[in-house]
Order: sequence, then C-alpha cells, then structure tokens
Amino acid sequence: MKVALSYNSSEKEIHALQITGSKSETNRLLILQALFPDIEIENLSESDDSAVLKKALNSHENIIDIHHAGTAMRFLTAYFSIQQRREVLLTGSERMQQRPIGVLVDALRNLGADIEYLGTEGYPPLKITGSSLTKQEVSIQANTSSQYISALMLMAPALPSGLTISLLGEVTSLPYIEMTLSLLKQIGVEGNYSNSKIKILPKHSVQKQRITVESDWSSASYFFSMVALSEDLEITLRSYKKESLQGDAALESLYKNFGVQTEFLKDSHAISLKKDKSWVAMKSIEMDLVKTPDIAQTIAVTCFGLGMGCTLMGLHTLKIKETDRLEALKNELEKLGAAVHITENSLTLEASNHINSGVEIKTYHDHRMALAFAPLALKTNLTILDADVVSKSYPTYWEDLQTLGFSVITK
Repeated sequence: MKVALSYNSSEKEIHALQITGSKSETNRLLILQALFPDIEIENLSESDDSAVLKKALNSHENIIDIHHAGTAMRFLTAYFSIQQRREVLLTGSERMQQRPIGVLVDALRNLGADIEYLGTEGYPPLKITGSSLTKQEVSIQANTSSQYISALMLMAPALPSGLTISLLGEVTSLPYIEMTLSLLKQIGVEGNYSNSKIKILPKHSVQKQRITVESDWSSASYFFSMVALSEDLEITLRSYKKESLQGDAALESLYKNFGVQTEFLKDSHAISLKKDKSWVAMKSIEMDLVKTPDIAQTIAVTCFGLGMGCTLMGLHTLKIKETDRLEALKNELEKLGAAVHITENSLTLEASNHINSGVEIKTYHDHRMALAFAPLALKTNLTILDADVVSKSYPTYWEDLQTLGFSVITK
C-alpha cells in the first residue's frame, strides 16, 4: 500500500487526538505481567510490536516468530532463558535475522543460560532451553542497545538472588533504563542504579494492581513536527503526564527550537501544541540525541521542512534498527533536494529552502520513516511507499492525519 499526501485545510480549529499507549512501557509491562500475573494493564499500545509480544507470551508453541519486532526479540530472549523445562526456537523476519543479538546472548550465557545460534553466530534465530540461572552478577557494554540491558533488568526479579548488572563504558539511551527501573519499582520490586551498576532484588510475587500506560511520546513527535511546519495548526494530544517515564518527553524542550509551544492541560492528562508566532528560524542547529534516538528522523525532517540546517549526534544505535536509519534518511532527504552527510553516529543537513515536489518516499520496512516524513506534506505533495508499515507502532496514523486536514489517498 502507498499513500499520496497533501495538506489542504484552511479552517482554523484545535484538533484533539487520543494517542495509543507507549510501546516502550507496554512491552516492559507485558514481560512483568508474564512473570507476575497479578498485574493488570490498561491503555496498552495498539502497535504490531506489542501485539506480537503479547501473542508470544501467551503461546505454548515451540517456534515463536516475532517478525520485525526488535523489542520482542530482545525481551523474549531473556524471558525464555529462565522458563524452566521449556525449549523455544525464537526467530523473526529476514531483517531481524540481520540484527545483532550477541551482546545479550553473551551476557545471558555468562549467567548460565542455554542458548544456541541456529544460523549466523551472533544473530537470530535462537534455540533457547529454559533453565534456573543461579549466578547473580553480569557485565555488559553500556553503549549497546538499552533494550539488551532492560531485557536483563526485567528478568532479574525472577532470579533466585536477583541480579547486579555492571555497565561498561558510556551509557546509551539512559531514559529507557530509568523507565525499566521505575516500572519495576512501581510493581514493588526493589532496585537501584548508581556507580555504573544496576542492582535488582528478587521478588516472588507482587500485590494485585492495575497500571495505566501513558500515551506514547515517540508517536507524539510527528504532531510536534506538524505544528512546527505549519502556520497555525493547533493540536491537543491525550493522555500525557508532566512527570513522564519516557525519554522522548524531551520533545517539549527540544521543539521550542522549532517554535512549538507545549502546555500541559490541568486535570485532563493532555498536552496542547501550538506555534509561537514570534519564533524565528535559526540557520542551523546542533543536537545530541544519544538519549532520544527514536526522534532523530522526525527532527531531521522538521529541520529540512523549515529550511534549517542541523547536525544531529549520538545516533550510533540507528544503524541496527529496522533499517540503517542514517542511510535511509540520507537517501530519502536527498530525493527531496537536501544535501546530507552522515557518519557512523551523526547526520548533518545543510540549510536550504528548496523542496522537490511529488517525491516517493521509501520506508525500508521501517515505521518511523513513514511516520516522520508524512508531516512534510504541509510543505509539499509526496507519496509514502509501503505505508501500512506504520501499524508497527501507530496503526491509526493515516486516519488521524485526515482528521487534521491532510488529504490521504490510498493507492
């Protein structure tokens, strides 16, 4: 499926949208719910990734296929390694079998896990034979995917003596580690993080409780971009907390650089986004996104649409996502007329006011490519190829764009 996008709305109105629950929070809570069934979860993410993870956790089959769901692959590798008397073949799509898992597998093996590679060493598919892991200390490189570290943290309370994780080197995506720790504490698991060590104590059971998932800040980023690229679009998004666990809540401060004012509405768990009429674009901006890599694509497209240059740093994890996101960004922005330079961990975009029209944007099976480029329809007509890939994290995205005044034509 592909969609042709343009923006024709001339009506001045405030649009209100309910955003699906955070995929990051949902997926962590689904693992914790599998370990502690007394947990109930509300406002679950509607994403494909969460649906795949939930199905896998409820499955009694020996072969578990998580397709493109990277979070599910990492979290389930750790989860199944402690499911005693259970043998699982954990596999995924062709792209998933190209995404490294060796750092996590090495850590789990050091704890005593029985995991075999069935294909290329260091990559899925995996044969996992669940066992009791009695060791209680492990080390892992801190500049790797935070999902590896969170996978270990989530299984830690189910270990006989808990787990101490030593992080080696500079930590990447710290907010996601802090989110995992906060959710563990929320259900009653004791843990702390200091001096490059995470310590999680064992927990045999938790009290019955109901946890409501906050709406997804990563999904909100596309609406921040739309308001930035518009003249007078105003959007209200539900349901958000001022004290969020999600690292991408940094959008509130980051998008001030692009003229977006964010107001937390009292008693409604919503945020209001509108354009600052006095805002003046800078020629170029530098941002270190090491703590918020998932919004790098959104920010790059925002800068291009505003005619601004940018240098975005701290992006080394983007090369092992659904696609090599740095290469993909470079390719598609250059189609639109941009001048882009990338390194292993950065992207530099030159300032330019020229945008090519009628361009077809490839998504490379990556939901965030479709989601991030769509707001550019406020500036030019474009087509998103493989547009149904948005179901991975935001299934109702195209319908929500129509309510905002976008023309969305499915081809």
